[in-house]
Amino acid sequence: MSRRPEAGANGSACRSNRRLSVALVHDYLLVMRGAERTFAAMAAAWPEAPIYTLLYDEAGTGGVFRGRDVHSSYLQKLRVNQSGFRRMLPLFPRAAERLPVQEYDLILSSSSAFAHGVRPGQDATHICYCHTPFRYAWFEEQTALEEASSLIRPALRRVLGRLRDWDMRVSRRVTRYVANSQATRARIRAAWDRESALVHPPVDIDRFSIGTPEDYLLVVTELVRHKRVDVALEAARRAKRRIKVVGAGPELSRLRDEFGGSAEFLGRIPDDELTELYAGALALVVPGVEEFGIAAVEAQAAGRPVVAAAAGGVLETVIPGRTGVLVPPGDVDTLAHALHETPFDAFDPNMIKTNTDFFSTVAFQRRLAAEVERTLAEAGSEATAPAYLAPSKTSLGAPQSVEGSA
Repeated sequence: MSRRPEAGANGSACRSNRRLSVALVHDYLLVMRGAERTFAAMAAAWPEAPIYTLLYDEAGTGGVFRGRDVHSSYLQKLRVNQSGFRRMLPLFPRAAERLPVQEYDLILSSSSAFAHGVRPGQDATHICYCHTPFRYAWFEEQTALEEASSLIRPALRRVLGRLRDWDMRVSRRVTRYVANSQATRARIRAAWDRESALVHPPVDIDRFSIGTPEDYLLVVTELVRHKRVDVALEAARRAKRRIKVVGAGPELSRLRDEFGGSAEFLGRIPDDELTELYAGALALVVPGVEEFGIAAVEAQAAGRPVVAAAAGGVLETVIPGRTGVLVPPGDVDTLAHALHETPFDAFDPNMIKTNTDFFSTVAFQRRLAAEVERTLAEAGSEATAPAYLAPSKTSLGAPQSVEGSA
């Protein structure tokens, strides 16, 4: 395999008078959720680096990666989309290890499951930006088993056990982990006994603006069980508050059956519609524990407060009493009381919006580039790190639909 494009000026580094070659890796590029938006910012920062992923859907990702050198795994020929990729769970580890990245000097992966398992060359540096260790293998096995039919649960339990063994083994090949939140740092330590740096993920805060709030609450997320959307919908019903849900997933049918009379399900919607929904909401409700929770930052960028479970990433993004309200996770009664009694019009939208400046895309790219430079220096490389190329506002593309945060 010939070496892929190297990082030069606005992405250059020299090791013994030779520029470093860089490869980017993400789990699967099928939709644009929080993890994919973060990866898009990484890809824009290293614009000449090729992209490797297990599965790729150009339409599903809104053309964000159109024109890039994208390589998918041999599983691509199965033509699996977002609705069916979970059935391929046992196949992903081997496919990740067979992604052809061995000839690159520097590998930057973005992983919430399998991307950190690529097999780098012997002298390569691998830096993994970790959204979370694979949650169903490490922290939510029981949830995964409950979502499966009783007939396949024994087999699924064995698969998850093998995935934990594989996950631990491949984690030793990563040079440095960079976590997206303190919650993820703790998970990395618990799962792999590895320390990690901290760089909060990017949010395109410039596309949001302050509007005039109406009389509805908002949930923006993938509709899977661990997001606990049912907690938000039941609390809103008890509080007699209108609530709109943006997102899709395996829980949609059940939630619609149970809460269709009191909640409005909008599915996946264009970005411009989402920005309007944020600006018009009384508040965003985040009922589940998020590793970071990009939706919580997006809502604040639109000047709207957040009502969230007091755990995970929102502890780093929401200031109680100033930009939102935090309640005990899973407590429907307390959440309902907060939704009914909180004077949402008393929050200062401008103060809320200011809280998001720290999470801009450019701030993320600078901090990640600094971690790359530090890692190479600590590894004894004679190179300086590939310096990121600050993208224009249009270089990230315009995703056509959203599913909520990671």
